[in-house]
Amino acid sequence: MDGGWWRQVVAGVRLLLVATVVLGIGYPLAVWGVTRLPGLHAHAEGSRIVVDGRVAGSELIGIDPVPADPARDPYFHTRPSASAETALGPGDPATSGGSNQSGSSPELLALVVERRALIAAREGVLPGLVPPDAVTASASGVDPHISPAYAELQVPRVARVTGLGEEQVRALVTEHTGGGVLGQRAVNATLLNLAVERARGGS
Repeated sequence: MDGGWWRQVVAGVRLLLVATVVLGIGYPLAVWGVTRLPGLHAHAEGSRIVVDGRVAGSELIGIDPVPADPARDPYFHTRPSASAETALGPGDPATSGGSNQSGSSPELLALVVERRALIAAREGVLPGLVPPDAVTASASGVDPHISPAYAELQVPRVARVTGLGEEQVRALVTEHTGGGVLGQRAVNATLLNLAVERARGGS
C-alpha cells in the first residue's frame, strides 16, 4: 500500500475525530452553557410560567382562554388568531402565522366586521368602541399582548364575573402593562389572567 495514501487516510480520520469532538460535543455544550447564564436561563427554557410547581403557560405565547360558561366569562382575551376555525377562536397554539390576506380582502373585512360585532356583544358596548387590535390577528397568531384600550374594554366584564372591584382589576392591568419609550404600551394577557385568578382566590 502506498505510504502517502495511508497518511491521507490517517489525517482524514484524525480530522473526523477532532470535528466530532469540537462540533458534536464541545459546541453544543458551549451553547447549553451560555443558556445557563443569569438573565438568559428563563428565556432559553421558553419563558415558562410556573404556578404551584406546574407550568401554567409561557410569557411569550398567548392562548385565548375558553370560558366554561360564555355568559360568565372571567378572562381577558388575546387578539384573534388566523388559525382559529371561528371568528374569535381559540386558535391552535401549535400553528404560528398570519392569514396572509391583504387589507382590501373582502373575506378579511367581513371577518373583522364579524369579530367587532361579537366582541361588542360580549363586552356590552357599541361596535365602534372596539379597538383595532381586538379584531385583527397578530403576525404570529400567538401574541400574548393586547393594547391597554382592549384591556380596559374588558375590565367591567372581568370585574363583574370575578367579583373583584373594577379599580382592583384596573390596578392589575396597570401592573402587567409594559413597553413605551421606543414601543407601544402593551398588556400581557397571559400574565394578567393568572394575576386575576390569584386575586380572585384571595378575595
